[in-house]
Amino acid sequence: MKQAIIIFTRVPLPGKTKTRLMHTFSPRQCARLHICFLKDIGRECEKTGADIFVCHTPDGEREQKFLEGILGEQKGYFGQQGEHLGERMHRAFEEVFSRGYDQCLLIGTDIPELRSGYLKHAFAVLENRDVVFGKTYDGGYYLIGLKKACPEAFGLGRYGHGTVLEDTVKTLSQAGMTVGYTKKLWDIDTLSDLREYRKRMQGRESLKYRKTGKYVAKTASVSIIIPIYNEEKDIKKLQKQLKDLRGKCEILFVDGGSTDRTLELIEPGYRVIHSEKGRGKQMNTGAMASRGDILFFLHCDSELPEKPLEEIRRVMRDYRAGCFGIAFHSRNFFMFTCRVISNHRIKDRKVMFGDQGIFIDRELFFEAGMFPEIPIMEDYRFSLTLKEMHVKLGMAKKRIYTSDRRFPKGTIPKLKLMWKMNRLRSMYRKGVPIERISDMYRDVR
Repeated sequence: MKQAIIIFTRVPLPGKTKTRLMHTFSPRQCARLHICFLKDIGRECEKTGADIFVCHTPDGEREQKFLEGILGEQKGYFGQQGEHLGERMHRAFEEVFSRGYDQCLLIGTDIPELRSGYLKHAFAVLENRDVVFGKTYDGGYYLIGLKKACPEAFGLGRYGHGTVLEDTVKTLSQAGMTVGYTKKLWDIDTLSDLREYRKRMQGRESLKYRKTGKYVAKTASVSIIIPIYNEEKDIKKLQKQLKDLRGKCEILFVDGGSTDRTLELIEPGYRVIHSEKGRGKQMNTGAMASRGDILFFLHCDSELPEKPLEEIRRVMRDYRAGCFGIAFHSRNFFMFTCRVISNHRIKDRKVMFGDQGIFIDRELFFEAGMFPEIPIMEDYRFSLTLKEMHVKLGMAKKRIYTSDRRFPKGTIPKLKLMWKMNRLRSMYRKGVPIERISDMYRDVR
């Protein structure tokens, strides 16, 4: 039995494809995403053993050469013909069936989760049915398979609405044709679709290391949210670190009512938001004003490692939340001990603190209820919430250096403060009012 697959696609040119994503991605990035789709889909089609045809728009020798560079030498390339989508698909089937094929599948290119097994199953369904569809979760279809050209399958006047598959099946049934189905999949048209795909990637090696998976992880947008309050000693130093990140991510300073020179020391071009004082309140305000797929909460006295965005994205391929390991420049033995305990706590007790640079999937952050707006321990309470939600935490390989300004000079005073903080956390877990705990810890924010 001669079998064929038609890859039905636009030529992935910047500004001409994935336009619904252009408010988030550049035209070039949209085109690159489409190219990743095509490479993943093309590889799965080749695994079926069927002959592959590429039906494309716009038509032209230059466009064909461009696609050949992506999909390689296939059985044939030809342009789409017809005034509307239904007519163009019907003519594509006519072209292939005219070459003597017994079964033919036509697939769209917005479904990077396509597997060769789903295509093979579609061919198997055609042995007992006249038509086979691959449903999409938005009410349409990514695949249609026939044993002969069938105008009844493409008589709709309009495509892209939520009942396109239902209406098509109704028309086919009225014509006396039998219908079967293969695997239902998600198509990717919008930013929401892309975020859901990123979520499905986690824990699925088959998606994570495809062309699309790698590119989606690489291009996840990051918002750096920095709560500030009277930070004139550290604000210029932090801006030097952020200089190379400008334009690569969103950066938001959230001021809690500074009374020193902090605000006037922030360079033009940075976005500054004003909020009531309180680290939890400030970080929540920044999160609600942000646009990133990943929210990265950074303390003003932190020192970032090299390429922090790449490190965050690497961790977020596998996890929905995580942080950096922590380190101090101090050579004091107890500061080294604090470093070891803090980094071990993430793996052992599944708890991370704010000075470790918490980063988290945007949707998960709001699902978890954001940071509690309490006087102290908002990061600790938030970590406990994630733990209760059974969220697994990832930790970056590189360290974020943080200031030891909260620790007094001298070994014994440092040890006393560490003991005090452990005691305060224990009191919090036992239900001691947060106001009492806050009164026991001096206001250093």
